[in-house]
Amino acid sequence: MNRRLPPRGKLIFLLIFIALRHRVDAQWTLTAQYFSITLNSKGFINGMENTSVVPHRQFSPADKPSPLLCLYDSRRNEYYYPVGASYKGNTARLRYSNGSVATVTVSIEKKQYFKFTLQDVVPRNGIDVVQWGPFHTSITGLFGEIIGVARDTTETGNFAIGVLALNDTTMGGPASDPADLGQFEYIIHTPDPKRFPLPPGLHEGQRFSIGGDGINDVAFYSHPEEYYRMLYGDAASIDNLGRISICYHARDRRKGRMVFDSSKTQLAANAANHQEVQPVPTVDIKGSSIALYGCPDSVALLGLIKNIVLREGLPYPAYAVNGSASRVWVKDPARYTPDVSTSGRLFDSTVSYVSQLGFKAIQAEDIGFYWPDRADKGYIDGEAFHFTAGNKTHKQFADMANALGIDIGRHTVTTALGRGTGDLNPPSDSLCVLLKKTLAKDVGAADLDITVTDPRWLDETGPAEGHDKSLNIVKIGKELIHYEGVSNTPPYALQHVTRGYWGTKATVHEKGAPVDKMQASCGGGYAGLIPDINLQDSIAAYYADVSIKNGIHYIDWDGEEFLFDQGMGTYSVKRFHRVLFERAAKGGIGYLRIMGAGVSEGSWHYQSVWNVGGGKNMYDQVHRSWGIEGKDIRNVAYANYFPATFGITGGPGRSSTVRQFENLEAVSVGVGVTYMLDLRQTSVEACPEKYAIFSAIRAWENARAAGAFPGWVKNDLADPTQYFHLRQIDADTWELYHVDADGNNPVLFKKLSRATGY
Repeated sequence: MNRRLPPRGKLIFLLIFIALRHRVDAQWTLTAQYFSITLNSKGFINGMENTSVVPHRQFSPADKPSPLLCLYDSRRNEYYYPVGASYKGNTARLRYSNGSVATVTVSIEKKQYFKFTLQDVVPRNGIDVVQWGPFHTSITGLFGEIIGVARDTTETGNFAIGVLALNDTTMGGPASDPADLGQFEYIIHTPDPKRFPLPPGLHEGQRFSIGGDGINDVAFYSHPEEYYRMLYGDAASIDNLGRISICYHARDRRKGRMVFDSSKTQLAANAANHQEVQPVPTVDIKGSSIALYGCPDSVALLGLIKNIVLREGLPYPAYAVNGSASRVWVKDPARYTPDVSTSGRLFDSTVSYVSQLGFKAIQAEDIGFYWPDRADKGYIDGEAFHFTAGNKTHKQFADMANALGIDIGRHTVTTALGRGTGDLNPPSDSLCVLLKKTLAKDVGAADLDITVTDPRWLDETGPAEGHDKSLNIVKIGKELIHYEGVSNTPPYALQHVTRGYWGTKATVHEKGAPVDKMQASCGGGYAGLIPDINLQDSIAAYYADVSIKNGIHYIDWDGEEFLFDQGMGTYSVKRFHRVLFERAAKGGIGYLRIMGAGVSEGSWHYQSVWNVGGGKNMYDQVHRSWGIEGKDIRNVAYANYFPATFGITGGPGRSSTVRQFENLEAVSVGVGVTYMLDLRQTSVEACPEKYAIFSAIRAWENARAAGAFPGWVKNDLADPTQYFHLRQIDADTWELYHVDADGNNPVLFKKLSRATGY
């Protein structure tokens, strides 16, 4: 029998249906190949599951749900978390207590990762920054603070949860970072509580300053203990239980702003300065986009992150390795190829040595670094490469090497504009300005009495890095003026003035003229001024022209931190490299090998290697032990899926043996390390075993490039108490032997073969 509901009953039924429908729409579960997340009715993720195991493993801490998107008002220093959410189709609408609503589109790309894109925040109501996350996890293993990843690398756990920015305007770290960059410091975190238990007095998440005086970079690395973890970013962080959280943010840059931040260290030598960050009219929070992924850690880099990079059109530097027909991504451990660093300034046999080694790049370290100088239009010529039979220019030497698939590199000072270079003589109007002031009265060409209408912060010394007094510079018109301090009472006069600084011309200046305090690099041999974001674009294009015109396809960014000095964090780094790579590609360069003083979220995609330092500070070849600097850089690199380094490593000499270099290669392959082998022609020629050493290194590098080492084999190779010998049988096959410390008594350990695709 059919029963009709009375009118009141219909209304009650309709209300119940609407309520149930709202409840369904107010919670959203998204499932990918290995990973699922659940968004609740407030816009928080309260479920993160590894779906590749049964039962599924939950990674979302019960006490810390993760906001999908936070809003931030930088003027009020106030965060807004979502208070309500609705989900329809592929769109999430998040509501906030300040009245703003954020619209986010969501997709599951190739069933592998979740893509979130911000359409807009309306109304803004003071919001100028948005923050993805923090995405809180229960993972307490390795944290990748550069690219934002939490890694459980244990055999039983084996899972990684991470985020990648999908455009230049989205950056790692929290919205509250004043200069969009975390501090360079130590944090307490043990990667393995059983092997490295924390002693009394230390706790997870505790932070300490780096060592030294803030100027000597070797002394930065001051704690040998494994639980002192150096930080090179803040895309991932830990709480007091060691649990890892991840966040990214995007900023509305259409208006200028004042920041007070060093973003470098806690040391007095690098204390914060005030800076007026220039506006970038085209950069807003709209369109900010991330990929959120979860997968077994063992497949994260090559099975998922690589796919995100390719699908989303992110930078993908790659080229053929040791005769391989396919192009191999530089992040692939098979691509962790060492380079050569030259010394002695004699290049007769350098290309031959490198070819025999199977290496692919030469850095002419003994020539020294060069300054970007757009006045030379990219031709850094001159017969800089010395040969017994007559010297060669950059282009001549590069042509020799490039013909054999070997890149030539030079050491630069990144974007520091040195005294006498074209953009400082006369000084460009597109230099980076720390403070903008106004001249209070007319100034004659010989006057030392220079007064300003507003003295605020002019008493801060030089750049934040090092506070070198010689770099306390203002620019009026086309004149640079050095000063030290400013008077405390009106008239506000600059103190200890030097007119016509750095070879500029002292001229007359009228009342009301702009007085711009310059942003500088740092002192010593790096002393220079920093370009603003527009001139930086031109310098990036200049470096591409240098590469195109001189055949130099390997660039070492010494002072890479200068890319942060505009106060824009990794946005500036990404923009610089994008201009460089796009112009180089148009000039026919398929691959640029980039090395630098550091690695940031902005350079991770572009940079191939991080071969800084050298000697026992990095790695002791004789005792097969890591120095403090080497330990710190190794741990940062490994956690962020990036090659670690031994730095500049001693090359063959009179007393060198094959065993020394097989030991070096075994750990290099096992840990995932690159290095720059120091080659001095006179030393190499004095080495009785030079050809045997070249042959042994090449066998290891051929096998590495072939992807021939399984993970479990690498674990043994990384153990410094074990010794190995590798014998190449043919182009696709190797035999790996256990030997004693002297290289004797070989026992076959594993027969290795070229992996599919290599």
